[in-house]
Amino acid sequence: MSARLPAAVRQLCRPRALCRYGSYPGPPRGGQWRLRAGQAFGSLGPNSPEPPARDSIVREVIQSSKEVLSLLQEKNPTFKPVLAIIQAGNDNLMQEINQNLAEEAGLDITHICLPPDSGEDEIIHQILKVNEDIRVHGLALQISEDSFSSKVLNALKPEKDVDGVTDVNLGRLVRGHAHECFVSPVARAAVELLEKSGMRLLLKCCFSLLLFIYYFLHRLQEADVVILGSPKPEEIPATWIQQDTVVLNCFHDFLSGKLRGGSPGVHVNSLISEDDVRLLAAALRIQNMVSSGRRWLREQQHRRWRLHCLQLQPLSPVPSDIEISRGQTPKAVDVLAKEIGLLADEIEIYGKSKAKVCLSLLERLQDQKNGKYVLVAGITPTPLGEGKSTVTVGLVQALTAHLKVNSFACLRQPSQGPTFGVKGGAAGGGYAQVIPMEEFNLHLTGDIHAITAANNLLAAAIDTRIFHENTQTDKALYNRLVPSVNGVRKFSEIQLSRLKKLGIDKTDPSALTEEEVTRFARLNIDPATITWQRVLDTNDRFLRKITIGQGSAEKGCSRQAQFDITVASEIMAVLALTDSLGDMKERLGRMVVASDKDGQPVTAEDLGVTGALTVLMKDAIKPNLMQTLEGTPVFVHAGPFANIAHGNSSVLADKIALKLVGEEGFVVTEAGFGADIGMEKFFNIKCRASGLVPNAVVLVATVRALKMHGGGPSVTAGVPLKKEYTEENIQLVADGCCNLQKQIQIAQLFGVPVVVALNVFKTDTRAEIDLVCELAKRAGAFDAVPCYHWSAGGRGSVDLARAVREAANKRSRFQFLYDVQLPIVEKIRTIAQAVYGAKDIELSAEAQSKIDRYTQQGFGNLPICMAKTHLSLSHEPDKKGVPRDFILPISDVRASIGAGFIYPLVGTMSTMPGLPTRPCFYDIDLDTETEQVQGLF
Repeated sequence: MSARLPAAVRQLCRPRALCRYGSYPGPPRGGQWRLRAGQAFGSLGPNSPEPPARDSIVREVIQSSKEVLSLLQEKNPTFKPVLAIIQAGNDNLMQEINQNLAEEAGLDITHICLPPDSGEDEIIHQILKVNEDIRVHGLALQISEDSFSSKVLNALKPEKDVDGVTDVNLGRLVRGHAHECFVSPVARAAVELLEKSGMRLLLKCCFSLLLFIYYFLHRLQEADVVILGSPKPEEIPATWIQQDTVVLNCFHDFLSGKLRGGSPGVHVNSLISEDDVRLLAAALRIQNMVSSGRRWLREQQHRRWRLHCLQLQPLSPVPSDIEISRGQTPKAVDVLAKEIGLLADEIEIYGKSKAKVCLSLLERLQDQKNGKYVLVAGITPTPLGEGKSTVTVGLVQALTAHLKVNSFACLRQPSQGPTFGVKGGAAGGGYAQVIPMEEFNLHLTGDIHAITAANNLLAAAIDTRIFHENTQTDKALYNRLVPSVNGVRKFSEIQLSRLKKLGIDKTDPSALTEEEVTRFARLNIDPATITWQRVLDTNDRFLRKITIGQGSAEKGCSRQAQFDITVASEIMAVLALTDSLGDMKERLGRMVVASDKDGQPVTAEDLGVTGALTVLMKDAIKPNLMQTLEGTPVFVHAGPFANIAHGNSSVLADKIALKLVGEEGFVVTEAGFGADIGMEKFFNIKCRASGLVPNAVVLVATVRALKMHGGGPSVTAGVPLKKEYTEENIQLVADGCCNLQKQIQIAQLFGVPVVVALNVFKTDTRAEIDLVCELAKRAGAFDAVPCYHWSAGGRGSVDLARAVREAANKRSRFQFLYDVQLPIVEKIRTIAQAVYGAKDIELSAEAQSKIDRYTQQGFGNLPICMAKTHLSLSHEPDKKGVPRDFILPISDVRASIGAGFIYPLVGTMSTMPGLPTRPCFYDIDLDTETEQVQGLF
């Protein structure tokens, strides 16, 4: 080895290091290799030494690849690299060689065979398909020389280009980034074999354009043998190479390992055997594959996002939310997706600023460690809300845009009910919101509409089945349920499932006995036990109690029913708690809608509607990707109310986000209303379903709400605040901190550190702020921090972000509040006493009857989802502060078996809200010229 070469070049010239460690990138594809005659190898004529045995070299390369792959698979057991070979032609000689070597090394190979006369467009089409296939880690071409073109070769993704044919790979090598590129296995094989034959090899590796001109061209004039790895050898001027220099072209037909003499009269076999090159090149290609797989795995591991954050220029006074939203131009959602590590085939774009994320991402990142998991909850709020969504958004803006920590916000999708009712939108507020806020608040990608459609399809199926069973004989009913189509009569898949449930082991419809026909055809639903209601995503108090079936065609099958708001539907709860499409289908099938006349549960599966429900929900299951004002990522998915349902966004959104942020990142998810409702359900229901363990709780408080709990006048939406809330009043704040202290204690029941986030309003004084933070710390909060994200964006929540990061790094002592094996009544009592502070509970006769029925049906071991007012720790909305010694009345109990919880209704809790005297829709309008929405807030 020449001592005149730079040290880095000499290191690259050690092919044996490649065999030992699997890391040597080999000689450059686009460079040339100088072989200088000397004492070690004599002349280049017919009497040159015979090449060494190839088998030992190949074995060493394959064994090295196998060992490296084994090490990778120790940490990633499911990982197995796949090499795709696109072949256009009938030369199958290399298939067997590649297959055998790949199997020995532990790789998989897939061949894509095209007709020999395939054109450029067809080949490129196949290349682009393989590029986007996340299962494939390497791509090689076996096509005719006439098919090679710059367009074809550069269609390959450089990271999958294991033959090093793209200009990107060449460019990386020329810049000296040899560890980032792949090099032609054929050229490497030729160099390796020439060296083994006894030649002393000098490798010319160019690290810059100046070095190329000054050093490389000068030495090229002195070369005895030049090996070309360039896809464009004709572009190398003849004057660069002396006339008597031997030139070998290693590029053309590279997959087959064939070499061509680039100089007249050169016989390749006099130097090295094509068979030797063919076999060794195949082995080195396998080695490149292992390197490709290793790079791919490294990219899946935690890394800081290369996120382009959007700049904020906060104004004072702070404009309206919609003005702020429109003043910021969001990034294209596909750009955001790429920045956070999503692949092109893992998103489905809806317009410019939102997209659905495919669940296949979880499989790709299954070996990735989760980030930190943080819940945002709150104290008992005023009817105006205290800004949990705003705090959530401000916190992730601070973490990502200002502290440069990967973080994700996971929010619920807002219901149309509050958007057009009292509270308005739920995209956050001020300079801490999700954009575009109109799209966030209105329809989004249609998930709530899908739930409405699925829910009401099931409701229609229930009443329709009762109607047909009441008006038909067993035989007529059976013949219609299992009709003959084109002379063939057979059960559908879901009907076969029902037969299995009934213990009928028959698949021929004509083989059932009369008794079996009756059992199969009749569900015998007891109308008085129907718990499944129709839903609508609008606050409509006049649908709380209705009568259905009054038309003459319904033949007297009328009954009393009701509408719930869509977000109270069990299908919404299923969406929020499921972890896969298969799991969702099973949960939908398990949903209990009524009991039969023998007291046994009737399910959606019994009604035969499971598959149809899954079809309606197949897109809704995918989380929706959006962004904050500062360009940080947000998942918006599922929207169950916390006072009616379990009040948390989806398990799937959280799980995907935890993988995307990586081990050092943060996922901040929000629970609805106070810690006594949304947080309790998050821990006892959502964490049980997901298996995820929270690291910290952020408890949101406001001076306004604390003054209300301290005895301040009532707060009513749409009515101006009294002076007690706009002027300093230390005593009211101090008295109201009892509610904050109680909510901190509730969080501590679960063993999770609490950081209090005081959402500061412009009317709050320094004395009030300092008092709240001091009392919160005395109550056991890990820290208490005033937050100014509403007026300053993420920069205003940097102190909160630092406190949360420190708290989340503490060891979690998380525990559930109760054992699910306890009787239903005892679980309800535990929540009432430990969380709400009740003296005891009181069950209505109907509630006790339902509990007895669900226990008898085998549902007694499910967690509890209390439906209770969010405006008080008790069941009475006007009882503020910390009510004591009250009896909590349970008026009714429902079972959400598909979602997986029992659902007690506290007091007069309604599952269909009503509109106020002056709803928000008075202010909402559309500018018909610009098509801009007006009046949202």
